[in-house]
Amino acid sequence: MRNIKMTIEYDGYRYLGWQRLGDSPKTIQGKIEHVLSQLLGTEIEIVGSGRTDAGTHARGQIANFKTESDMDLSDIQEVLIKNLPQDIIVKKLEEVPERFHSRYHAKGKQYSYYIWNQDIPSAFERNYSFHYPENLDIEKMQRAAEKLTGRHDFLGFSALRKSKKSTVRTLEKISIEQEGDLLHFTFVGEGFLHKMVRILTGTLLEIGTGTLELDDIEVVFKSGKRRDAGMTVPAQGLFLDEVYYD
Repeated sequence: MRNIKMTIEYDGYRYLGWQRLGDSPKTIQGKIEHVLSQLLGTEIEIVGSGRTDAGTHARGQIANFKTESDMDLSDIQEVLIKNLPQDIIVKKLEEVPERFHSRYHAKGKQYSYYIWNQDIPSAFERNYSFHYPENLDIEKMQRAAEKLTGRHDFLGFSALRKSKKSTVRTLEKISIEQEGDLLHFTFVGEGFLHKMVRILTGTLLEIGTGTLELDDIEVVFKSGKRRDAGMTVPAQGLFLDEVYYD
């Protein structure tokens, strides 16, 4: 039995997210499984490193599947590229040890979020950034980013109401860079809770406008209440950049 690791890039604008949803044709996982199953002549199930929400994009999503086929990986990749929609690209295939699991063995992830910080919206960036025309105090936002990094309970910065599993995570880095009219937020951590990056970004934006203050970060950590954090920014500005493994 071969275990095949896939590196996948996709534009999530037209899709309901990564995870297969019944017979819906509008999920990334479902699209790839359909092509692989037809190609290899048996039902193929792929396992992703994690879910991405409807509208979210990926530059480096990782998934794996098992097969008894001896087809060359280059031939499998060629069929995938030809038969998948143009907004889903399997960039790399590699054979890995049978025990490799794309989700359980992931050691960390990097996400990007983009803000179009101009008075006038962009026709070209509308599906890949959030138009937020407010004046922002970038220096204050960077101080807030420092407070958010480290090991904390991020329950209040997630869409989870409660969880039987730990909501403590280590956030190694948040950077905020100006790229023309785009603000580029980068988040690197060992793992992220549901909608955590989008809520952290919304919190940083509201601190940048003065709607929230730096001290409100500690309030959220202590209360664990979603209502104490900032807004949830839309999905279209979010990209899964990379998944880290040993």
